[in-house]
Amino acid sequence: MSKKNYNKTPLSFTDQLLLLKSRGLKVEDEPKAETYLKEISYYRLSAYFLPYQQTKDVFNPGTTFKQIISTYSFDRELRLLVFDCIERIEIAIRTQIVYSMALHYNDSHWQDNKSLFVTPYYNKIGTLVDPFSDLQGIISRAKTARTPEVFIKHYTENYNSPANPPSWMCLELFTIGELSHLYRGLKEKPDKKRIADFFDVHPTVFASWLHTLTYVRNICAHHSRLWNRDLAIEPEKLLKPKGKWVSNSFENNKRMFYFICILKYLLLRANPNNSLKDKLENLFNKYPSIPIQFIGIPSDGKGNMLDWKSEPLWN
Repeated sequence: MSKKNYNKTPLSFTDQLLLLKSRGLKVEDEPKAETYLKEISYYRLSAYFLPYQQTKDVFNPGTTFKQIISTYSFDRELRLLVFDCIERIEIAIRTQIVYSMALHYNDSHWQDNKSLFVTPYYNKIGTLVDPFSDLQGIISRAKTARTPEVFIKHYTENYNSPANPPSWMCLELFTIGELSHLYRGLKEKPDKKRIADFFDVHPTVFASWLHTLTYVRNICAHHSRLWNRDLAIEPEKLLKPKGKWVSNSFENNKRMFYFICILKYLLLRANPNNSLKDKLENLFNKYPSIPIQFIGIPSDGKGNMLDWKSEPLWN
């Protein structure tokens, strides 16, 4: 397909609103709508237009600006809920990595043992992958920071050997993406298995889920859209669950609801008394006009959503 020149010109907020109205969007309170465009931006809101347009750039009859804003607000609250779950899971993952390795090797500083990590290699795109050096770099930067973490400063001021703090201090510095990289970089399969066993997941699946957790966490951190999104980094399907899971109808791992099911599965191990189901149900009830099926809840083929609450994982 041949490319063309981009020739769209910038529009004032008033003209943006006129454009939306010309495309069939019902605007009940124009001053308020213009305020939203000033606060959120037309481009950001445009990602929420598509499910309300059977024909490109033409809104379905009866679609209102208020409904678009409600969809945006629903997505924002969904993002906050997902982010909170990831935080709780991240802490549990960090804990399991630290203590599984420390207790198995009886070594508080196992992270400084190069033999526990894979030999550096070049990946498919020619980038050097060296988990041990990357880990040491994170620790080194934390120690030499102008304002180091209090626990890092305490260690360096009071101990001269080993040079690095113990693993339970060092890994507190790691983001979930760095924890994911560290996990993939462990050399021995039994080490990976002990960590994954806590979550009742096969190590290969666990590594994949860590990757997707990092990806979705970054989406949340950058305030991007979760509703009606295809996941660019798909989590591997849980084909042999050791605990309650969902039926085959719910196994669309390209969409957010499958990921939310993963959160629930992990939370049942990391925080058994979690209230994710109640919070999710309350969120859905708060926005009854929002087509929540666009997060990936399947239908029966007749347009009726399947009852996710009756699935073993959620029941």
